[in-house]
Amino acid sequence: MALSDLDMTQVKYFDLNNEINIPKNGQIQLEKDHEALVDFIETNVKPNTKQFASVAERLDWLIDNDYIEAGFIRQYPIEFIEKLYDYLKAQDFHFKSFMAAYKFYAQYALRTNDKEYYLENYIDRVAMNALFLANGNQALAQDLADELIHQRYQPATPTFLNAGRKRRGEFVSCFEIQATDDMNSIGRTVNSALQLSKIGGGVGISLNNLREAGAPIKKIKGAASGVVPVMKLLEDSFTYSNQLGQRQGAGVVYLSVFHPDIISFLAAKKENADEKIRIKTLSLGITVPDKFYELVENDEEMFLFSPYDVERVYGVPFSYVDITAEYDNMVANDEITKYKINARDLEDEISKLQQESGYPYIVNIDMENRENPIDGKIIMSNLCSEIAQVQSPSIINNDQSFAKLGTDVSCNLGSTNVANLMETPDFGRSVRAMTYGLTRISDSESLDIVPSIQKGNDELHAIGLGAMGLHGYLAKNHIQYGSPVAIEFTSVYFMLLNYWTLVASHEIAKERQTAFYNFEKSTYADGSYFDKYVTKDWGPQSEAVKNLFNGIFIPGIEDWQALKADIMKDGIYNAYRLAVAPNGSTSYIGDSTSSLHPIINRIEERQEKMIGKIYYPAPYLNNDTIKYYKSAYDTDMRSVIDTYAAAQQHVDQALSMTLFMRSSIPEGLYEWKNGRTDKMTTRDLNILRHYAYQSGIKSIYYIRTFTDDEDEIGANQCESCVI
Repeated sequence: MALSDLDMTQVKYFDLNNEINIPKNGQIQLEKDHEALVDFIETNVKPNTKQFASVAERLDWLIDNDYIEAGFIRQYPIEFIEKLYDYLKAQDFHFKSFMAAYKFYAQYALRTNDKEYYLENYIDRVAMNALFLANGNQALAQDLADELIHQRYQPATPTFLNAGRKRRGEFVSCFEIQATDDMNSIGRTVNSALQLSKIGGGVGISLNNLREAGAPIKKIKGAASGVVPVMKLLEDSFTYSNQLGQRQGAGVVYLSVFHPDIISFLAAKKENADEKIRIKTLSLGITVPDKFYELVENDEEMFLFSPYDVERVYGVPFSYVDITAEYDNMVANDEITKYKINARDLEDEISKLQQESGYPYIVNIDMENRENPIDGKIIMSNLCSEIAQVQSPSIINNDQSFAKLGTDVSCNLGSTNVANLMETPDFGRSVRAMTYGLTRISDSESLDIVPSIQKGNDELHAIGLGAMGLHGYLAKNHIQYGSPVAIEFTSVYFMLLNYWTLVASHEIAKERQTAFYNFEKSTYADGSYFDKYVTKDWGPQSEAVKNLFNGIFIPGIEDWQALKADIMKDGIYNAYRLAVAPNGSTSYIGDSTSSLHPIINRIEERQEKMIGKIYYPAPYLNNDTIKYYKSAYDTDMRSVIDTYAAAQQHVDQALSMTLFMRSSIPEGLYEWKNGRTDKMTTRDLNILRHYAYQSGIKSIYYIRTFTDDEDEIGANQCESCVI
């Protein structure tokens, strides 16, 4: 029997799954999800999986038929691979929900070329990832297999999907590139967007350095067209370069709130924008320096500055000028063309667009640079707003070669599963294996199609380990999301991730006898990065949190002092180590809540292409935990911000934080609404953005709004980091 022979009108698993949404005797029929899972495995998976007599026979067949690469397999004796398979099978892995199994077999499992038969199950995909990521190191392969099969670690989709495959996309989740103020650079940026979108992953692009619309171009005695036409070029590029129709190309453009085109930049995303300028599929993000918050709070006029003049005066592109520090000097400088607007009017425009579309993302750029341990300047973020890495500009010759090769960013992501990692026999060993696995992705990356990306990766070896499943873990342990215990737990958990990724990265630097480029100019090298850890105990303080970490080693001040001395002496290999992506399908596979935010529904409804609705019950949902599962749309977003802030103080990059709002806000949720309309207003978003800024949040991803007619505005579109 083949998959196309399945009579979809006769299968039971979709109907069984849908019964979860039909209460019986006032109870959620959770048992129906397990029945759907069993039926799916028995009627869909088992009859349509190609069988082999042995592990060796299977691997030989897959290699001979060009399904998997031979090179990484041949690094291991077949006896070791068979032993690894014996171990994986002995763990008796089973999916815990229908959604998990369905997502895996629909999106991740290798199939025959005609799509009629599955060529792997979950154990096979785990083995491929472990063997590939370990790069011939048998002990590491064993450790990674252990992390993956127990779902303590989940690589991002590009890695989990493509590891070991002969015909594959890249392993990298997303990219960041920048344009400078000349036609050669704009042309190169469009070409880079095409190339990067073709190989997979979302692309972030900074247009900050381009001169504003109407600015003079003296060489041709004309006027510049500004950033919006370049945005249209990029949007068309992503539409064209879409992996042969398999995936919509995805990109985000970033612009500073102090760029003169900021109003037209925001207006291009509005529903009623003229079709000639309207941006439909491209995401928008803005970089916000501290100075903007100050001007808004003081209700002052603000000046927008011509990037061309600023670069001419300061000798560096607009993105690389510290606007907060130089603002008064730039206002006073007659050589810089400037435009005056009201700061609060601009803030309201930002909030209006967030209400309408969920955009723009907010990147608190001064916050990112203040907390940045690496020498250099962060100028933007990625498609999901969790990456914060330094860049440097390139200079492009007329023939599109590089007069000066700068550095840009690629993102190699993976997530810990909070609930499962908290049950690990050895927290440090687990995180070590994950760090080595992620580093393998950076080491194997070779993107010569965009040399600035390749240079950035070769110099920094950056990775981004994050977390998912926080709400599920809290509910499982009868802890209310956003409570003091939950926030303290989050801080300790991320402190441990920080500590152990530093230990592992130091170990890699010692093994390879090399640190990342310019390590000696970092705050790791001078030791100041560790100041907060060697002056304060960041371990659990309350008895409740101490109990949660019972049996897990907690580094104290002396441990941090020893680590500080080791790193100052030997360095670390990865310039960046931590970042929290939004998560999506990978969290379903791991039977986890996504990222660090609250659930949306206790029974989540997913619309699947050509299938209809699939229902996913929250992990650990039962009569005891149900009261700990409150929808994000009914949660005070300040508790979400507090949670992310607790993690952010230990994360060297950023966290993709979505805010969830109702168009009609529940009574009593926000005290400033008392006596006012219950409708969500720009004031609500303004207050929350300022609260996030004051709490140390580096970035805000989407604003998702649940409307009164049960529609969602700003629903997530990024597949690269999300799944």
